[in-house]
Amino acid sequence: MSESSAPGVAEVAAEAATTAVGNWRRAGVAGTAIGVVAAGAAAGVALERLTVGRGMRKKARLALDASGPYGALRGMPGQAVADDGTEIYYEVDEVEADGASSGPRRRRLFGRRTPAPVTVVFSHGFCLSQDSWHFQRAALRGVVRTVHWDQRSHGRSARGAAQGRGVAVDIEQLGRDLRAVIDAAAPEGPLVLVGHSMGGMTVMALADQYPELIRERVVGAVFVGTSSGRLGEVNFGLPVAGVNAVRRVLPRVLRALGTQAEIVERGRRATADLFAGLIKRYSFGSKDVDPAVARFAERLIEGTPIDVVAEFYPAFTDHDKAEALEIFAEVPVLVLAGDKDLVTPSEHSEGIADLLPDAELVIVPDAGHLVMLEHPEVVTDRLADLLARVGAVPAAANVGTYGSTAQPGG
Repeated sequence: MSESSAPGVAEVAAEAATTAVGNWRRAGVAGTAIGVVAAGAAAGVALERLTVGRGMRKKARLALDASGPYGALRGMPGQAVADDGTEIYYEVDEVEADGASSGPRRRRLFGRRTPAPVTVVFSHGFCLSQDSWHFQRAALRGVVRTVHWDQRSHGRSARGAAQGRGVAVDIEQLGRDLRAVIDAAAPEGPLVLVGHSMGGMTVMALADQYPELIRERVVGAVFVGTSSGRLGEVNFGLPVAGVNAVRRVLPRVLRALGTQAEIVERGRRATADLFAGLIKRYSFGSKDVDPAVARFAERLIEGTPIDVVAEFYPAFTDHDKAEALEIFAEVPVLVLAGDKDLVTPSEHSEGIADLLPDAELVIVPDAGHLVMLEHPEVVTDRLADLLARVGAVPAAANVGTYGSTAQPGG
């Protein structure tokens, strides 16, 4: 078979899927809906394959991976232990203490402790890792203390210990994981909690279970591309009839795929071109995203094993934390979303803002679900403004935008 023939991708994908699931016919209408999406992506792949060979695309990916420092920022590593024994990996970016500088000697008052600095805790979304905050992390380095952590079974954190014993993961568990990270990495001082998508839901679950922590220590919160519930109504840009069928069968399909993880992962690698189109469609809202950033998003999502995808998916259907948001009414809150987000549509952010009337609501034009990667300058600017309002950074702090994904002339 020629490497440049478009049907090769479809055949490999079909073979992998057939082997993994055994009988796709049961997917019925849902399979048709998925097929429509896949066919659209495959058409794009076919067009690409007419002009670009597999070897050339592989070289292009490697060049894109090497063209930017995305995901390369590292801090002081640490480990928290969740209540079920799962080891949660986090990193801290400290700010140089005043005493370490060579400036004028400061007066010290004996018996009075220096107030703990504000710590900004970043929680990432489903199928991502702490590196998804690359631009914001780079911009805030040296300006404010930050903590970045990997959700259980994601990034450098261990697979969920309870899930290894057959216990289903839920958003409440993620809230308890975040509590463990805070206890280990920021045990004292004010907090600003920042969450994207599943990370925002994690912040809500933390508030629901530990309201005293929010009242006593949280001075600000940021919800990016997330939802307080009713995720079962999201249509992902698909026709209504098709998406209803998808909702019915997708959990079973994912479970089946999760039991054949090794085979499915081979299929994912063989059909990387096909899924690259899907990832781009559901991650970004504009067409002029920096190819290196788009490739970075692919790497993040490809890094999540299929059995983890299957493990987490049911948790979103049960997520309902609208009432838990009430506790954030007393602190400055930023709610931000892309206007073309197909995963957590901007209406969900508007719903959060309706529950928190004093919150700042920002809907970013031409932005999809990964708005912090697609329009980092907007997200960083609004985040820096909130940090200045809560006193975490001086108003005149030099918080740079650190990069834009827009293409020259785009």
